[in-house]
Amino acid sequence: MSRISIKAKADLPADLRLLWEKMRAYGDFEHQAGVMAHRPPIFKHVWGMLTELADEALLPKRYLELCLVTASLLNKCTYCVSHHAPKLAVAEYAIAVTNDWNRTPDDIFMRLKAHFTQAQIVEMTWRTALCGACNRFNDILQIDVEPDAVVRDAAQ
Repeated sequence: MSRISIKAKADLPADLRLLWEKMRAYGDFEHQAGVMAHRPPIFKHVWGMLTELADEALLPKRYLELCLVTASLLNKCTYCVSHHAPKLAVAEYAIAVTNDWNRTPDDIFMRLKAHFTQAQIVEMTWRTALCGACNRFNDILQIDVEPDAVVRDAAQ
């Protein structure tokens, strides 16, 4: 059970309700967004950034999914693992960003640079690190998984 109540679109200030709709198009993350809505600046900036990055689609979605799923699995975040289908040179990097960010060998970057632009690597790094922050946010607040999501225990 979530430790913090889950707000709805109607609970947001009027100027953020359009962003709620954009968030819904991004994916079924109403519970996470509803907890963030307790602090409208957090909701506005996190979901504004995520939807803007999704609109630009600089990084192909399949590679982004690999980063997000890997970080969620490593962080054992049931909420996030339940939202991303398990798709796994990118998974190794996501593990390095999450576990070994201060000891990541140059050869990982050489392999990445063979397939991705520097801008894509920057986004991949940011989105993976942000996913780790979301994992911690979701877990410490024990945010309930939405009823339509297939729950998969991340500890498995």
